Amino acid sequence: MIKPPPLLLGATLLFWGWQAGLPWVGAVMGLLVELAQVFKARWDFSNEDFERIWTLCSLLLLAMVLFAFTQNDGLSTFGNLLDGATGGDQRRATLTTARTASSVMRWMPMVFFPFLLAQTYSTREMIPLATISHILQRRWKIAQRLGHRIPPSRGFNVGYPYFCMALLAASFHSSEDNSYFWGFSVLLGWALFVLRSRRYSLGVWAAIVLVAGVAGYFGQRGIAYTQRYLVAFNAQWLARFMRRADDPFQSRTAIGRMGQIKNSSAIAVRLQPHNPKDVPMYLHESTFRLYKDQIWFAGSSRDDFSAINEVPLSPTNEAHWPLILDKPTTAAVQISCYLDGSENGIPAGLLPLPSGTARLQKLPAFGLKLNSAGAVLAQGPGLVIFDAHFGPGPTYDSPPGTNTRRLNQRPQQTNEAETVSPPATGPPDDGRTGFRGRRIANEDIYVEPVEIAALDAVLAELGLTTNTPDKQAIARLSAFFNEKFSYSMWQGFQKKADPEETPLGRFLLKTRSGHCEYFATATVLLLRRLEIPARYATGYSVHEISGDGYVVRYSDAHAWTLVWDDSRKIWTDFDTTPASWVEAERKGFGPVRWLGDVWSRIKFELAKFRYGQSNLRKYLLWIIVPGLAVLFYQVVFRRGRKRQQNRKQDEKFFASWPGLDSDFYRLEKQLAARGVTRGAAEPLGDWLRRVLETPGLGSLRAPLEEVLRLHYRHRFDPLGLNASDREALRRETSRCVETLATLGPAASA
Repeated sequence: MIKPPPLLLGATLLFWGWQAGLPWVGAVMGLLVELAQVFKARWDFSNEDFERIWTLCSLLLLAMVLFAFTQNDGLSTFGNLLDGATGGDQRRATLTTARTASSVMRWMPMVFFPFLLAQTYSTREMIPLATISHILQRRWKIAQRLGHRIPPSRGFNVGYPYFCMALLAASFHSSEDNSYFWGFSVLLGWALFVLRSRRYSLGVWAAIVLVAGVAGYFGQRGIAYTQRYLVAFNAQWLARFMRRADDPFQSRTAIGRMGQIKNSSAIAVRLQPHNPKDVPMYLHESTFRLYKDQIWFAGSSRDDFSAINEVPLSPTNEAHWPLILDKPTTAAVQISCYLDGSENGIPAGLLPLPSGTARLQKLPAFGLKLNSAGAVLAQGPGLVIFDAHFGPGPTYDSPPGTNTRRLNQRPQQTNEAETVSPPATGPPDDGRTGFRGRRIANEDIYVEPVEIAALDAVLAELGLTTNTPDKQAIARLSAFFNEKFSYSMWQGFQKKADPEETPLGRFLLKTRSGHCEYFATATVLLLRRLEIPARYATGYSVHEISGDGYVVRYSDAHAWTLVWDDSRKIWTDFDTTPASWVEAERKGFGPVRWLGDVWSRIKFELAKFRYGQSNLRKYLLWIIVPGLAVLFYQVVFRRGRKRQQNRKQDEKFFASWPGLDSDFYRLEKQLAARGVTRGAAEPLGDWLRRVLETPGLGSLRAPLEEVLRLHYRHRFDPLGLNASDREALRRETSRCVETLATLGPAASA
């Protein structure tokens, strides 16, 4: 194969680095290749050396594929397929595959650069094809083992294949101009000009290249548009819609939905308490304040997120993110969770935190925000592992009525039931300004008028009024739901007798069976009718032990009530959902749930490695670096040791070479003593003629010719000499030696 002309590969690598966003990498690689034109030193690499270098490139390719796969959310995307594939999961898997392939193709020149550099600085213009073909290598080894002749292997020069690969890799770029097209045209024209056929004129050749360039221009634009589309489509943007409780602005409940409510058994959060006794009952994610049409809205808390800055390490305190200043804590737990959403292209999500969390430590976040409803939103890597320090007392949720928009109030508002105007037509808005047309004095005691009739009927049944002490009212509500309600994930169809009946009213007055969203919503609104501030909280329930820690599944997603304790001025958790809900949720798990847990653990460990949450990278570094050093030593320095071994083998081989025990050498020494010495590379025939021309030795012509003939047969005839011929060689040699002895000493030499 033809070798590329000087500077072509260097220019191509420089062009690839520019297009791939790695200009310095491309410049260094191109410089190393073109320095071979200046430095003439070359290494004599063997076939085994090239095989090792090719193996190194193959390992780099595998590492590159794994890195690109994890970098493009491959683990989480394909993991969802095991949990139950949907159309969205399949689409995300396809996009992940395409983006992974795009990244690998763009980095391909770096992977195979060691092989190009080895040939560039080797003494060989052609490399046997068997060095990169495992099939041919296997055939060679079988032939050697059977003693067969090794078939010849075709050689190749890696220059032009690498040139084509670099141009292809440069096509996977994100630039929106025509720089790739012009660079591709110049480099390809350069290569084709060197290889052009001399049968045609330069004008004809230029015309053909021009036509091909016009066609290639449109193809290049298509590839660029496809690449930009794949890069711009962030699979994590889709992931945020796959969870029910990952939106701090609203929570669309399943209240009123018919049929079976199913949740995934996949693991969402892992907990490791510092003290086995300090296990939180709930992990809080979001709190909502306005309810209408089976949707809870954040209300005025939607836009009041404030940034939290990390307190740096000091002689007295560790680095931490403060949620509540100067609050002492009594417990701590390590939390591992995924940031499944996205904010400005960066992984983001709500942090599941124990109630009363005061500070977060070891949190690898880029930014942290907190709103008045108690939602903590973090930006960071896809997986975060941190310590949450918590304890009884104040929480970071704002007091009742905080941030309620006063512009929506009428003057002299005294009672919520009196100050709310008639319902406005149309659906509620997104919660930015409360409800459209509403004037709300306090979002934490607000109840939609359509729900009031059913709520008042329940309160009348319990004998509760606004004059009932808060603790007594809470106790009666807890007993009421525990004694007269049941938990169920199935909601059957029931014909509405009253057109004004709501799903929540039907739950309270008729079915009295539902899931946690029914119980939490009903409890919040009943407390509000008693003028006790309450909020709707979502998050997870913690109860499943795993090893020395706990795991929280998506099926453990839960809703409960936050009720205001006016005597202590804090929010407290109040859960009226029957405790049987945990077992009811677990009945839907299949017998192979353990298989999903194993896969979840594998994904978790890989995610820890990917996002730098594990020491595995450090251990791999200690393993990989020595391995690469050994491989480099074998390729560069082992050749000298191999030459020494080959030299010893050659000496051993020639020591047993047939004919080295020939009697002729005894005669050669005698003639050399008489001054007729054989030259280092002088043929025996020429030397024999010089011997016969020496005065006094002409009489030895016949015996010397016979000795030489037998000697040649003894040395080079595969059959060697039989016993009689071997005895003739010995006899004729002795005859010549005796004749030389009778001639006396040499004249002078």
